[in-house]
Amino acid sequence: MISISYAARSVAAVSFALSLAACGSAPVKPAAPTSLQSMLSQASDASAAGKKEQAVTLWKQAAAAYPADKAPWASIAQTRYEAGQYGEAILGAQEVLVRDPNDQLANSIIAISGLRLSTRAIGDLSRQNKLSGSTRSESHELAKLLRESLGESVLVPIAPSRPVQAATERAKPGPAARKPAAKADGASSADPFSTLK
Repeated sequence: MISISYAARSVAAVSFALSLAACGSAPVKPAAPTSLQSMLSQASDASAAGKKEQAVTLWKQAAAAYPADKAPWASIAQTRYEAGQYGEAILGAQEVLVRDPNDQLANSIIAISGLRLSTRAIGDLSRQNKLSGSTRSESHELAKLLRESLGESVLVPIAPSRPVQAATERAKPGPAARKPAAKADGASSADPFSTLK
């Protein structure tokens, strides 16, 4: 009998404790969703204060909360581009294009960032004398495509070299630079217009 009454008291105590716990807790209300504009504003403020990584984190949170909107990704792409982090800038711009395929800023960031990365890589390969074979021919083809796209015959114009003879002739003083001969008629040298009289 002792074990039954002990078990009954234990069950009663647990039931009482659970009912008190249920009475003491208030229902949890979900937090009101933050608007996209306020999230973007917070991120822009952080960026303006020089806290670029904090701003990118806030833009990523906005992108997660509002996955259909391109604005957070555009800000991330622009911030990464300005920091010279071209690979990440391209990734952000591609996210913009998923949401808006005609976005000019995103296309510009991808094009310019890609060119800068390519230029850097080709420069590194050239310095290491490792630009050869298919890589070299592909680089030439890409340069040709860029020239055609830009409507230029060369990508980086070279300043025309002047012939040596022309340069030396320019260095010789001309007739205007030579001193006029002294006048025999005694005209004053203080009057610069005396030779015109």
